[in-house]
Amino acid sequence: MSDRVNYLSYFYGSITREEAEDFLKQAGMADGLYLLRQSRNFLGGYALSLSNDKTCYHYTIEKQMSGHYAIAGGKNHNSPVDVCEYHAENSDGLVCLLKKPCNRPHGIQPKVGPFEDLKDQLIREYVQMTWNLEGQALEQAIISQKPQLEKLIATTAHERMPWFHGKKSREDSEACMLRGPRTNGKFLIRDRDSNGSYALCLLHEGKPYHYRIDRDKTGKLSIQDGKKFDTLWQMVDHYCHKSDGLLRVLTEPCSNPDHPVGMLYLLHYNCARRDMPMDSNVYESPYADPEELKEKTLYLKQDSLILEEKELGSGNFGTVKKGIYKMRKKDISVAVKVLKSNDPAVKDELMKEAHFMHQLDNPYIVRMIGICERECLMLVMELAEQGQLNKFLQAHKDVITITNVVELVHQVSMGMRYLEEKNYVHRDLAARNVLLVTQHYAKISDFGLSKAINAEENYYKAKTTGKWPLKWYAPESINFSKFSSKSDVWSFGVMMWEAFTFGQKPYKGKKIQEVLPMLENNERLESPARCPPEMYELMKDCWTLK
Repeated sequence: MSDRVNYLSYFYGSITREEAEDFLKQAGMADGLYLLRQSRNFLGGYALSLSNDKTCYHYTIEKQMSGHYAIAGGKNHNSPVDVCEYHAENSDGLVCLLKKPCNRPHGIQPKVGPFEDLKDQLIREYVQMTWNLEGQALEQAIISQKPQLEKLIATTAHERMPWFHGKKSREDSEACMLRGPRTNGKFLIRDRDSNGSYALCLLHEGKPYHYRIDRDKTGKLSIQDGKKFDTLWQMVDHYCHKSDGLLRVLTEPCSNPDHPVGMLYLLHYNCARRDMPMDSNVYESPYADPEELKEKTLYLKQDSLILEEKELGSGNFGTVKKGIYKMRKKDISVAVKVLKSNDPAVKDELMKEAHFMHQLDNPYIVRMIGICERECLMLVMELAEQGQLNKFLQAHKDVITITNVVELVHQVSMGMRYLEEKNYVHRDLAARNVLLVTQHYAKISDFGLSKAINAEENYYKAKTTGKWPLKWYAPESINFSKFSSKSDVWSFGVMMWEAFTFGQKPYKGKKIQEVLPMLENNERLESPARCPPEMYELMKDCWTLK
C-alpha cells in the first residue's frame, strides 16, 4: 500500500502539520485544497490536511486491525487513496469536500520518516536471525507476517536509539545528563516500571527535569495531557520539532554508553512479544533440511513411528492418535490417522487424501509426512496440538481477542490462496477443519473431499453426491455439484462467520431445504455480535452470487 501512495502527486510523506500548512498556503489556500501525509503518531496511518475559509484542518486516517483505513467515526476504506476519493464526493464529517489536490512542487519528493528507511532491513535481519530462515521460506515468513513484524520492529526500535537507557534510576540518569556538554534540550528516556511506562529526562538551563510517559489501555504512549503515540521514537520525533507542553524542544540525545550495536540485541531482548508461526517447529517442512530430504518418501518405515496412547480425536474412518516419528536427524511430534476398517473403499479414500496432501507444502496447511502400514493403514501428519478452531474458540471465548481471530482468519486465507495457485479446491473448508498449532497459528486440514481442477474450465464437477457439508457450500455446489475456487471462497466466508461467533454453527436449527431458498433470496447469516463491520463486509463479499 505504501508503495502505491508514494506515487501520488499530493502525498508528501512524513512532514509535520506545520509543513503541511505551509504547502497549502503556498498553493493559495483555496476551499477544498488538500494533501496527504504520513501520520507521525500512529503506525501505518496517514493524515489529511485540508484548507477551507483560509483555515487549515487536519484529519487522522488510522489503519484498522483489518488492514482498512478510516477517519475516526467514518467509513472504512481499502486504502488512503479510497478515503480521499470518497471525501471528494461526501464531506461526511469533514469541513468541506476535497476539491483540488495540492500537488508537490517540482523536484520535491515524499519525505521519508525516521523509521521507514530502516524498517524493511530490520524486518529481514530479525527474521533471518531469529528463525534462521533463508530463500523462499524467509520471503514467505515476511509476506505472511508483515503487519505483525512491522509492529514488533517498530515498537522495539527505540532499543537501538542512542537516547534510550533502559533500566536506569532517576539519580543515575541525572548524573549521566550532567556529564559532558550541558546543552539545553539534551534528553534521554529510561524504563520507569514493569507496566510499560517510561520517563523522559530533559535538561533545561543546566537542570534536569523529569516527565512521566504512560501507556493507556489501547497501548498508546503519552506525557500527561499530551498527544498520544504508538511508539517512543514517534514521540521523540514529535518533541524534537515542538515543545508542546515541555519546557523546550528536544535537541541532543544523551547517549547511552552501554548502547548495543547491531541487531543481536533483538535476539536477547526480553520483549513481551507473542509467539509467531515461525516460532513453531511446523512452520517449515521437516524436509526443509537437505539431509532429511534425501529420505523423503510417501511410505514410512514401520519402526520409525511410535504411537502414544493419547487419542486426539475420532471419526467415521477411525481415530487420530499422537505419535513420534523418528527422522534421520531429529524426532518430530505427529498426528496419526488410524484406519479402523480394512474396507477397500475406505482405504482407497484415505490413500487418495494421502497422495493429495503429500503434494502440498505451505506453512498454513497441515503437511502429510507419509503413510505407515502395519495391521492397519495410518496417515502420519504434522501435529497441531490445540485442535479444531471451532472447539478452541468455544472453550476460550472469554480470553480470545477479535484481533487474534482476524489473525487466524488471515492465515487460513493464505493457505487457501496457495491451494488456488495449485489449481486445487478444498470442498470442505470449515472451522472444524482448521487446526491450531498455537493460539496464534492456524493450519488448514482434512483434504478428503479435495480435488484438482481443470486449468481450462476452472471448476470440478462431481459425478456423485455424498455426505457433503451443504451449509458451507455455495448454491451452485448444492444445486449443480459444481466446485471451484469461487465456491471455496463462499465456504471461507462461512468459516469466518464461525470464527467471529466463537465457534457457533451456521444456520443452527435450519435444514438445508430451508437454507437454500434463503440464499437464493439474497438472505445471509447475520453479523456476529463482536465482529468488526469491515470483517462482516468481507464475509458478504464472499457470499455474492455473481
